[in-house]
Amino acid sequence: MGPPYIRMEELVKTPEQMTPRDYASLGFKCGLEVHQQLRTKKKLFCHCPNTTYSDAYDAEILRHMRPTLSELGEYDPTALMEFKTKKEITCRINRDTVCTYEMDDTPPFRLNPEALDIALEVSMLLNLNMVQEVHIARKQYLDGSIPTGFQRTTILGVNGWIPFRGRKIGIRQLGLEEDSCREVSDVGHNRTYITDRLSIPLIETVTEAEIRTPEEAAAVGQVIRALTRCTGKVRTGIGAARQDVNVSVTGGTRVEIKGVPRIPTFVALTHYEALRQRALLDIRDGLLSRGVTPETFKPTIHEVSSVVKQTHFGPVRSAVELGLPVMAVRLPGFRNVLNVETAPEATFAREFSGRVKVVACIDAMPNIIWSDCPNVTLAFRLWERVNREVGATEEDTVVLVWGQPRDVRLAADEIADRAREALLGVPSETRKALKDGSTVFERILPGPNRMYPDTDLPPIALAPERVERIRAQLPTPPWESVEKYRSRNVPLDLAHSMLLDPRRKVFDQALDIPGLDGCVVARIMGQTVRHLRRKRVGVERVSDGTMLGLFQLLAEARITSSAFPVLIAALAKKPDADLTALVDELFPVVPAQPPLAQVVTDQLRAIPEPEWRRGGDLRKEYTILMGRVAPPYRGRVRGAAVGEIVRAFMQDGGK
Repeated sequence: MGPPYIRMEELVKTPEQMTPRDYASLGFKCGLEVHQQLRTKKKLFCHCPNTTYSDAYDAEILRHMRPTLSELGEYDPTALMEFKTKKEITCRINRDTVCTYEMDDTPPFRLNPEALDIALEVSMLLNLNMVQEVHIARKQYLDGSIPTGFQRTTILGVNGWIPFRGRKIGIRQLGLEEDSCREVSDVGHNRTYITDRLSIPLIETVTEAEIRTPEEAAAVGQVIRALTRCTGKVRTGIGAARQDVNVSVTGGTRVEIKGVPRIPTFVALTHYEALRQRALLDIRDGLLSRGVTPETFKPTIHEVSSVVKQTHFGPVRSAVELGLPVMAVRLPGFRNVLNVETAPEATFAREFSGRVKVVACIDAMPNIIWSDCPNVTLAFRLWERVNREVGATEEDTVVLVWGQPRDVRLAADEIADRAREALLGVPSETRKALKDGSTVFERILPGPNRMYPDTDLPPIALAPERVERIRAQLPTPPWESVEKYRSRNVPLDLAHSMLLDPRRKVFDQALDIPGLDGCVVARIMGQTVRHLRRKRVGVERVSDGTMLGLFQLLAEARITSSAFPVLIAALAKKPDADLTALVDELFPVVPAQPPLAQVVTDQLRAIPEPEWRRGGDLRKEYTILMGRVAPPYRGRVRGAAVGEIVRAFMQDGGK
């Protein structure tokens, strides 16, 4: 009996090769959870400052996490999984940014009113139905990212929407919560965090699963990003915004890709996750067609340390020499299944390896091998002995795993459990994004049992006066701003870019200066200023008022757009310099008499013909002449105006 599976044609396609119809045939659905830190003076439930990240720390504390029962007497599956890992959690603490609240040694202060106002503002921009009372809840987190073991969170609005390409994307809810720690390392049973971002106010915007393609996922993410940025009250930079991306296909279930830092990566991540789920469904159907069902599937676990003790395969040989156990898991009817491709350069075996790494903490790779692996592992005769030892037939696959005694049995159980899940299709998981666009297992998807009311904080009634005060000061939503920019001749790509620009306020005000073309303003702000910022010339030292002053000079034709790089670099060194004097110093005034055309033409006539003639090559001749006469006028006269004079000179035969 030959291999039951072939590589799916779709699996080798890139996102660019897929069409919306292809994704519709998959039943692709996607929703986003966009987390955005708020720019407040203090943290959410204490008076510690909301500062920038720092790797400095003054002390460490050790935590061991345990799950607790929900109000209904049930455990959350994610909490149980984290408990099985037996992790030792080390938290690094900086005394300047963390207090005893974060360690659960003192009660919380009242919820930060500044953070609440910002979150309410974003809720209104999302057209949400606002709550009348804010109720604080606790959400269990046993991965150690929150030292208390729970996160305080609340919901401020539900059932909203944002416009998107002629339709509406539903916004399920917006929550306000405290951020978690940053992970430093995770090796074996030891995980280390630093608490520099712990308890920073964070809003979470949750969309409905109404996104139809990976490209739309990135586009919707940018809309929400622009919406939060338009308030001017959110933090920016690495780690200030993170997204969880939820993906499913027809026949599958929701899978969450956790903590994606960059929106452009949504395209590859959601594309390959959809194809992975399709492959898992194909695996399920293939197993069922063989007669392997949840009722008939009976995996067995055996220790085979003595059987493989003579192997030359390095990882197993090292384990045997150290006296570590080697376990075999027989998977009846799974022949060749672990070799099925689920993503480019990845097979179904990665699903098992990921579980072993995360749950059993056996993270030295490879951490498993299997009897029908196409790569060289054990010698053929040793695999025969292993198969006889465990009672495997030619229709079975045997998976080996090795490690510390406390880990290896758990690893074997996880392998058997993951094989059982293969008979159901797509397990509900949280997965971690990899750079190549694929994902790996991170944890079981949390359920509702990890949420319970917080008894330390009373509800907060939202007074109508407070709500109306915030509503009266709402900024222009990004979709309306794009329409305004387009009406002012701003190219679409620059219109979207300016929504996220840190000097967007200057851009908006410059557009209202009479005589300025929106395209020119957008190119200066979106390209010239951004380039100078990347070169670190000190753009941030040039005030908004000074920048607007430059645009006013541009509108009065006293400078040209080419003067901006020179002037901004000079103003970065002398922020208080007088603009008019600086312009006169850097760009001498062009005399009104005689006319510019006459002055430039006289200069052109003074250039000996042999220096610029190139045998009739007009482009080269034009470039040479412009290079000789244009520099003195740069910054004061548009290059196009000088170019017209040069072309007229050339058309007259250089006379």
